[in-house]
Amino acid sequence: MTPDQISYLVFGIVIVIALVFDMGLFSKKNTAITIKTALWQSVFWVALGLGFFVFLLFEENKTIALEYLSAYLMEKSLSIDNIFVFILIFNAFRVKEIYYSRALLFGVLMAIVFRIIFITLGVELVNRFHWILYLFGAFLVYTGIKMFTAGDDEEFDPKGHPVYKWMKKVLPLVPHDGGGRYIIKEDGKRRYTMLFVVVVMLSVIDLVFAVDSIPAVMGISTNKMVIYTSNIFAVLGLRSLFFLLRGAITKFDYLQQGIAIVLIFIGAKMLGEHWISQWIGKSQQVVVSLLVIVLCIAGSIVYSVLKKRKGVPDEAENIADKPND
Repeated sequence: MTPDQISYLVFGIVIVIALVFDMGLFSKKNTAITIKTALWQSVFWVALGLGFFVFLLFEENKTIALEYLSAYLMEKSLSIDNIFVFILIFNAFRVKEIYYSRALLFGVLMAIVFRIIFITLGVELVNRFHWILYLFGAFLVYTGIKMFTAGDDEEFDPKGHPVYKWMKKVLPLVPHDGGGRYIIKEDGKRRYTMLFVVVVMLSVIDLVFAVDSIPAVMGISTNKMVIYTSNIFAVLGLRSLFFLLRGAITKFDYLQQGIAIVLIFIGAKMLGEHWISQWIGKSQQVVVSLLVIVLCIAGSIVYSVLKKRKGVPDEAENIADKPND
């Protein structure tokens, strides 16, 4: 077997065992996830992701391993940006907290299927038409600039999303979570609950985020194994990360700007690939990309925390302090 085939095999075995373990122990039906549980689950998924990096160091080579680590950290940071949107979706459709875990589990599994399809199509296009990488690069620069300059008033509205409007037209929906069920029967007819709507919305929104993240990963590496594994490892940890960070996500005011800088950097790197490769070797480019990702993401989080400590008002806390109507 080739090193790539061994890596795919190990990855597949680890993912199957982890999913069985996750669905059996981490996903007790209709149970709210505590911060402590979410922390241990996050440690579990991050340890798997980083453990695969160590495996690649020995099985593949240093460049492939660093490409994977850079791509994994990129995807992980982008997934943090997803969490705020997920919170808005749950709140908009009034789903009880005890159903969050199962909804996220199925949403994440659907997102993985969609991402695999998306990645396969993207890689095939790049293999046939290499110039598409330049389009991806321009798209990332545009997306990064737009993200960096986005105002607080540009808030995502789940009920105004085209997918929800389409579901309202074609599916018989009921305005409740069905007691934890996705499909129920009322008056002898099949109805779809808000929990079903949430699962579809979670997977679709993740696919929308993948439109940014997958081209960004291709800017780091064109190795299919790196792209697939970094994406799936990052997405699998999204559910536990949601429960761990949902109370603190509003405190990371400048995370979006940090991610935006990374996207602009990777996009510019893709556009200047021909000239950069004449001066800097592939392994050096990977190291530089890794450093930029770590510095921008860590720096934006630290800066957000420091600004809060200096007395910048926290709107989320102000709202929480107001009495309910």
